[in-house]
Amino acid sequence: MKTILSNELEERFLHFGVSVIKLTQLQKEKLPFSVIDQAIRASTSIGANYSEAQNASSKADFRNKIYIAKKEASETRYWLLVITELTDENTTLSYLKEVQEILLILQKIVSTLKTGISK
Repeated sequence: MKTILSNELEERFLHFGVSVIKLTQLQKEKLPFSVIDQAIRASTSIGANYSEAQNASSKADFRNKIYIAKKEASETRYWLLVITELTDENTTLSYLKEVQEILLILQKIVSTLKTGISK
């Protein structure tokens, strides 16, 4: 069963993915297609995997999807750093801050799972 918090997180992750799409479209003259594609895939995958976790068939499935979402957040951070190097540094600061917060949220969920506290 989804909680209000899980709905809020899912919406936050959705908005983050959309904001990265918009960022890459604004910067597409300065960025190679491969960087745009990777940034979009990684950033939107965070929310997609989190959403799948909310409908997991088991605790192990939930854990796996959360781990994947966290890995995708880490990859997104990497691609945002690449974008930072290729464009104006100030353009990506808020995105880097948001992805860091997302990483901390997902790490907290992972840590909670490791201590045996159910979701």
